[in-house]
Amino acid sequence: MKILLLGVGMQGKATLQDLANSPEVSQIIAADANFDDLRKYVNQLGNAKITPLKLDVRDRSALSIQMKKVDAVIVLLPQGFRMDILNLAIENGIHFIETSYALPEYAHVGQLAEAKGITILPECGLDPGIDLVLAGQAIRDLDEVHELHAYGTGVPEPAAADNPINYKVSWTFAGVLSAYQRPAKMLKNGKIINLTPSEMFSPENMHKITIDTLGEMEAYYNGDAVKYLDIFGITDTTISTGRYSLRWLGHAAFWKKMVDLGFLKEEPILVNGQEISPREFVHDLIEPQIHYAPNERDVAGIRIDVRGLKDGKCKRIIYQMIDRRDLETGLLAMQRTVGYTASIGAQMVLRGDIKQRGLLSPTRDIPVEKFIAELKKRNIKITREEINC
Repeated sequence: MKILLLGVGMQGKATLQDLANSPEVSQIIAADANFDDLRKYVNQLGNAKITPLKLDVRDRSALSIQMKKVDAVIVLLPQGFRMDILNLAIENGIHFIETSYALPEYAHVGQLAEAKGITILPECGLDPGIDLVLAGQAIRDLDEVHELHAYGTGVPEPAAADNPINYKVSWTFAGVLSAYQRPAKMLKNGKIINLTPSEMFSPENMHKITIDTLGEMEAYYNGDAVKYLDIFGITDTTISTGRYSLRWLGHAAFWKKMVDLGFLKEEPILVNGQEISPREFVHDLIEPQIHYAPNERDVAGIRIDVRGLKDGKCKRIIYQMIDRRDLETGLLAMQRTVGYTASIGAQMVLRGDIKQRGLLSPTRDIPVEKFIAELKKRNIKITREEINC
């Protein structure tokens, strides 16, 4: 297996480490615009299979040269680069794996990729990724689905939640703030409900949940849950669904005030003669203060809760994953669960565990038992519970 890794930031470091540790991977070209940090990390890993490379992915010719050397590309870059990279991957006949939500434009090239024997595997991270694989399996475990609830979290463990917002960054804080300004869509008692960011953080739209080994957390709606009913093929029977973020108690109350006061708006305002984006101000003020110390651990988690009928009886199936930072490697749980999953996805495609070609989805196209086994090898464990309603 020869793999090109584009983007060796927080999550990419875990992907690179995992690829380097795999005996099945013979060559890794690790490319990033920040070459000094990349070279330092590659030297730290000390693995001869890795070739570090300074690369501007906007240079199509230079990127194409690297693609010709490999079997697959893993893309861990911002959204704006991805469509051009995918088109170039198809031109060069290599598989494409990423951790972000599939862009709508991917549908237009899916058939072309299939015809050329190429796999496009987006959403192969934590959320999206592990959550979609487990939700798909839980749904297949039932004859008829009535409720689907998906929870995701990335927080400091209690001992490390020692700042005024009980939160630290395990992925881009800009992405966190953007998500806090994104509307939510859910289904409750058969009725579709759209929530503004302020409503998303309102107490009447939230609930509390107790997670094994963690304790009580608050859950607020995050993103569009309704679109997945069609993807999973359960629109006709489902009466309630939601996608939720889990945070320590009090988190939502703080951010509701910030949203209501306009601190997360992106549009610049005039301050003392200077145009300043409120969101950028909040980001640049808070982000340096909420990093993990080397001896602090984060927690990444997924909980899938599905209810419905099995053999005419009411059943509830719960899949759960809780992971913590590995202090030996220094990799955060968020890095492990996102970055390792991307590496697993690429290796499953190249190994033949995933044989389908064209545009795939973790909801249906990743063999669940093999996937869970690969996570377990990396000490990321999944539990399953089946309860009579």
